[in-house]
Formats: sequence, C-alpha cells, structure tokens
Amino acid sequence: MKQSTSDQFDTLQSMGDATQNAALCWRMHRGRVQVLLITSRDTGRWIMPKGWPMAGKTAAETAVTEAWEEAGVQGEVDAAAPLGFYRYDKLRLPDAAIPCVVSVFALRVARLADKFPERKQRQRKWFDAQKAARKVAEPDLRGLLARLSSKGQKLVCAPGGKKRA
Repeated sequence: MKQSTSDQFDTLQSMGDATQNAALCWRMHRGRVQVLLITSRDTGRWIMPKGWPMAGKTAAETAVTEAWEEAGVQGEVDAAAPLGFYRYDKLRLPDAAIPCVVSVFALRVARLADKFPERKQRQRKWFDAQKAARKVAEPDLRGLLARLSSKGQKLVCAPGGKKRA
C-alpha cells in the first residue's frame, strides 16, 4: 500500500495541475464493453485505479501497477498512448484541493486475482460502460466512459469523442 507524503502534496500544489495515471480496466461480456470500477478508500465512491507517476516507469506502466495494487487486475495496456484524459480535484484536507489531470490507459483484463495489496480496503465491480459512466463523479471521465466501444481487441473512443487535457 502506498502512502503519500506531505512534502509530495506541497510540491504538487506549487506546480499547478498534478498528473496521475489511471487504468480503464475492461472486458467484453456478451458482446458489450464492461468496465471494472473500484471504491475509493476515503468516501467509497466509484473510481478507476489511478495514482501518481512512479520513478523508472512509463505512464502506462504506472497505470498497470495501480490496477494490480488497487484492484488485483492482471492484463495488458492496449496502447502506449492514453485513451483519453480527465480532470478532478484531489482533496488533501477539507479545505485543500490539488487540481489533477489524469491520463487514462485502456487495460484489457486477462485475470482478476483474489489476493492483491489493497483487497481489504476496496470493493470492485463490473459495470456496463454506460452504467459505469453514470456511477463516476467526474464529468470528463463520465464522458470518456460514455463514448467507449471495442474495435477488434482494442478499446477506443467512439467517433465524435474528443480527447482533451
């Protein structure tokens, strides 16, 4: 389990928007895209596995590591480039928020492990992509999830969807 330090947050706040990397964990089920969401440790809201950049790892590798630690996901990222981006405010204290831009990497799930580092701190559940879009709180993430479709073995945003930072 990772712990964030006070110095890490202070540095991020002084730099403006912070960067995080997320794994959009997905599978095909009965011809439809399903997305695995997990609960946050603090409020229990539905989110995707995500975290801060890790030294020595690419953004995609960081997303894969977060998916394992937070959800027990084993699989591969569909592409080295992000599927899309979303913004949210990371709450540090009741009165302090860090604006974050999250790069989202599509990760096709090969296996879900029963034992993983944060299994006692989170719940995980599969949702149809459209229902997942309704479950998350962040508007940009909601839009990204609503535009999902599968093309062959890769997850893509449907035509007309915009990738933006």
